[in-house]
Amino acid sequence: MAANEPAGAARDCATDALERELTMLFRRGRAVSGELARAVHPELEPAAYGLLLRLEETEPERATELAGYFGVGKATMSRQLRALEELGLVAREPDPADGRAFLMRLTDEGRDRFDRVRTARRDRYLRRLAAWDQGEIAELARLLHGLNELQFDDGAP
Repeated sequence: MAANEPAGAARDCATDALERELTMLFRRGRAVSGELARAVHPELEPAAYGLLLRLEETEPERATELAGYFGVGKATMSRQLRALEELGLVAREPDPADGRAFLMRLTDEGRDRFDRVRTARRDRYLRRLAAWDQGEIAELARLLHGLNELQFDDGAP
């Protein structure tokens, strides 16, 4: 077993480093999401930017699908979508496949506001990552996608 100890210690060290960097990424991400949401509309809560991003990519989409994607309850998603509706950023339409359900999509105003903020954010990323090799950026995106695909809903801390 002693032969495995250095490998185990290295793995623990790497895991500690990963936890530290993810914690920093998440904290900064929450702050940036708040800034981006407020840039779209001053009354938006931070989680709304990610919701607008998802709708822009997949619309129209049912609230239940959005809730599943983000791992939140239906009531939470309904509240978030209602707030976006009240601000005129999203609209609901009947789901032709199920008369009891609704599909959500961005309004023209919501799309315009979101696109303006997203373009500014992309420009900022491009400036900050200008020294990075395109392969490094692609590899980081691939690794983060893999991390996002993991299921962390086992209830463990």
